[in-house]
Amino acid sequence: MRSLLRRTGLAFSAAAALTCAAAAESRAANLLELNFWMSGPRYDAVVPLCDESFPLITIQEDFATKESRFWNSPLTIVGFQGVHEVSFMPWASGTIPRRFCTGKVLTSDGHYRPIHYSITENTGFAGASSGVDWCVTGLDRNWTYNPACRMAKP
Repeated sequence: MRSLLRRTGLAFSAAAALTCAAAAESRAANLLELNFWMSGPRYDAVVPLCDESFPLITIQEDFATKESRFWNSPLTIVGFQGVHEVSFMPWASGTIPRRFCTGKVLTSDGHYRPIHYSITENTGFAGASSGVDWCVTGLDRNWTYNPACRMAKP
């Protein structure tokens, strides 16, 4: 008898938890859910614009680090020109919101080169900020986005 009561209690608890979970309203994930709970994708589609300072400074710093550390090159990005959005969330709903951008960079050797980059929601350090993936055409020396940075585009 005691076993039957225990099973009935567990079944009732499971049903109540399932009902509460189904009735919960949709909302953006808070910092605790983003890093620990992992309850599923809840995105706000809040992604910085292509010409905002955050993605451009991130690209400049990461480019300089990559060139000096891995390629023993003093090359840096001096400036950006003609930066504009190519696409925003081009794939199915429920995927990570991404903003695809393109433009030109002026490198310290005096050459203008095409750049393609994407800004993604909650893919930065520990999921607490936006992430930036980029490719400068002609300087993708490890062929991450080969051929000619085509894989960095939508």
